[in-house]
Amino acid sequence: MRIGEVAERAGVSVRALRYYEEQRLLPADRSAGGQRRYPDSAVERVRLIQQLYAAGLASAVVREVLPCVDSGEVPPGLLDRLVDERALIEQRITDLLAVRDRLDDVIGVVRNPDPGCAHGR
Repeated sequence: MRIGEVAERAGVSVRALRYYEEQRLLPADRSAGGQRRYPDSAVERVRLIQQLYAAGLASAVVREVLPCVDSGEVPPGLLDRLVDERALIEQRITDLLAVRDRLDDVIGVVRNPDPGCAHGR
């Protein structure tokens, strides 16, 4: 599959795919003319990479995780690192929920201002 097709199917830019290749996250073969060629599985791999990045994982951690997904084998120390990353994600979720709740409060005040409040006028 060509780079443009993978990008379109995965919903990412060609530039992102080149970056993933540069980071050694997404291997590509080259045609005789030098064009990148990807296996059909590349689309799902790109989606996984996107999810891992969205979770806040750095390229180095993603690079460690991907072989585990492929082989099912976990190198020593990776599990502890992933548990730590998960704890950070949990904290971010907690923080985001608190921010959302505060925004809900502000939205409520703006929609239904206290009649004695000068800010609502």
